[in-house]
Amino acid sequence: MPLTCRGRVRGLEPSRGDIDDALGKFSLTLIDTLDTLALLNKTVEFEEAVRRVVADVRLDNDIVVSVFETNIRVLGGLLGGHSMAVMLKESGRMVWYQDELLHMAKDLGLRLLPAFNTSSGLPYPRVNLRYGVRGPETRTGTETDTCTACAGTIILEFAALSRFTGDPTFEAHARRALDFLWEKRQRHSNLVGTTINIHSGEWVRRDSGVGAGIDSYYEYLMKAYILLGDDRFLQRFNTHYASIMKYISQPPLLLDVHIHKPLLPARTWMDSLLAFFPGLQVLKGDIQPAIETHEMLYQVTKKHNFLPEAFTTDFRVHWAQHPLRPEFAESTYFLYKATRDPYYLEVGRTILENLNRFARVPCGFAAMKDVRTGSHEDRMDSFFLAEMFKYLFLLFAEEEDLLFNVEDYVFTTEAHLLPLSLSTASNSQAGEELDDSNFEWTCPNTRLLFPDPAFPRNLREPIKSAVDNSCPRPTTHREPGMGRPPLRAQDFMANNPEHLELLRRMGVSLIHLKDGRVQLVQHATQAVSAVAAEDGMRFMQEMMELSSQQQKEQLPPRAVQIVSHPFFGRVVLTAGPAQFGMDLSKSSSGVRGFVTVAEPYKGCSELSNGEIVAGRIALLQRGQCMFAEKARHIQKAGAIGGIVIDDNEGSSSDTAPLFQMAGDGRNTDDVTLPLLFLFHKEGNILLEALKENREVEVLLSDKARDRGERLSKTVRRHEYEKKLSTPPLWVFLHASNPLVFNKSCCKDHIY
Repeated sequence: MPLTCRGRVRGLEPSRGDIDDALGKFSLTLIDTLDTLALLNKTVEFEEAVRRVVADVRLDNDIVVSVFETNIRVLGGLLGGHSMAVMLKESGRMVWYQDELLHMAKDLGLRLLPAFNTSSGLPYPRVNLRYGVRGPETRTGTETDTCTACAGTIILEFAALSRFTGDPTFEAHARRALDFLWEKRQRHSNLVGTTINIHSGEWVRRDSGVGAGIDSYYEYLMKAYILLGDDRFLQRFNTHYASIMKYISQPPLLLDVHIHKPLLPARTWMDSLLAFFPGLQVLKGDIQPAIETHEMLYQVTKKHNFLPEAFTTDFRVHWAQHPLRPEFAESTYFLYKATRDPYYLEVGRTILENLNRFARVPCGFAAMKDVRTGSHEDRMDSFFLAEMFKYLFLLFAEEEDLLFNVEDYVFTTEAHLLPLSLSTASNSQAGEELDDSNFEWTCPNTRLLFPDPAFPRNLREPIKSAVDNSCPRPTTHREPGMGRPPLRAQDFMANNPEHLELLRRMGVSLIHLKDGRVQLVQHATQAVSAVAAEDGMRFMQEMMELSSQQQKEQLPPRAVQIVSHPFFGRVVLTAGPAQFGMDLSKSSSGVRGFVTVAEPYKGCSELSNGEIVAGRIALLQRGQCMFAEKARHIQKAGAIGGIVIDDNEGSSSDTAPLFQMAGDGRNTDDVTLPLLFLFHKEGNILLEALKENREVEVLLSDKARDRGERLSKTVRRHEYEKKLSTPPLWVFLHASNPLVFNKSCCKDHIY
């Protein structure tokens, strides 16, 4: 938790839902980072980290964890650490090491095995590390669905564990799960869905892509062939890959489709996890589409500093978060390895500079809550250290910087290193005879593929122009004879029985959510006819476009940036706007000032500390009166801005939608100062900063400002104040009462 400078311990922090299933009280970040330390030539730190894991980490915890996350991060981390420890021991270091990490890995593997006790062989998505999946004490085992990637991203770690230990059980279970997924592919399209029932094998979600929910299934088919030498995995990968390039790939885009109707798009946006795919295409040897998709991702990154968690086909932000995902850096590394094109070093430089410039905070690197404003989330996932650091280091490393040859290893999806020596003749299983064309693109050599050095540049230029000049998507063309949908999205009313009946006929169901919103879901198979199903699909597309348009009309989030020492602009809090007062989007510099808590804190009456609030930004608590009334009271006291902090304890922008402060029904033109809203968690960060520092200066703006110039100026001013010679006494002047204090009470501050 890089903003609050402490580790995230499950149960001690408010639950974040499924995302916390990666936490099992097993020192996740330490284990996930072991082989990163070795790769970065930090051998002393690596050895100390191994000793700590062996001495302190316990796996017999009564806690429910994600099988997928625990496998790729913890089991993979232990195996990668073991591989590095063995390599160092063979070179004369760490001679004390006696396979302790491998013993822990087998212990963990045995704790994951109960999840595979299903009729299909697909694992349950969660398992209790102590009690497994059966019985009330497990608090799990009732789930029926899992994602394709969750079940199909096991083979590398489990096979490595089997071959390291000589116990074939683990590899057998992973192979059975992969075999089942292969058998359940849609035979016409040769695609797989996103979510599957682990008991019946029925597809629950039938949309198919290369991003979230499926991504590493394809990756592990290819890498299982590389690591294990089993031709069947390559055969399956090539079959899937041909369908991906036929239906999903629309260079440079990669768009989800329906497995039964692969010519029908499933959505109009892409998620950031698909950024790994150009790297996988490099391993396949298909360089041209890899260059094209990577360039599209790079241009989107340059528009927003980071790759948004999801973005539309016209390159607008769909989901604004960025949890420091490494997939784009991974593809950049593989493209540079394949092409040696220095262009990809420049891409890497951009990634590196943006991380240092926008994500670095005093205690690490903070995930971006919103790439549009630059606001932070108190989160640094273990994959950032496990993957991002590896790929950026390898991108720029010279041969002499590396302790070993990375070509002797395969990277897991979490970038853990498994030695290719695990592939042995006795373990390789022969499959069907392969068509030689499967190998035509293996081991790409760009001097043969692209004899003209300008060819890659000519591929990239049109994509750069397309993203730069992106505009809203044109209206979808309606095929002749299909007619217009019987209900238009803009006419729909959720309380109209006739509209609900029309939705039912089109296979569209309506779900009322707890927060008062409604969710629409379409199942084409439930429509009364094929034509009605098509009408329902167009209605859903219209509704998505209408929703997107309505979201654009809403005010975007604002930013509260702490710019004073010791923060220097590195901490940015997501803030909700007010529908009245100063429009920060029209201010080039925002409003900057020191913060003061208003008295009374609610701000619902004339302030008793008005003389202190004057010229400052007032902090207020939500409640008891309208927001506009609070704004008028602090404005009357002479404040230059206001921040309202939520009184709902535990509320956070991490889990709650953007909050906009409405007026009071009267004309609010008299309110001219900016007023922003912080949820309780973000407000506490600001209040804690004020408690620990005599003065806290913030910038209210539409988005975080460039920290570079502000940082240098603020640091210089702070250092100047420290060095400035001071008289024997400092004099504090108050409007009516001059007071004299000894300078020792207030060193390093000038008044």
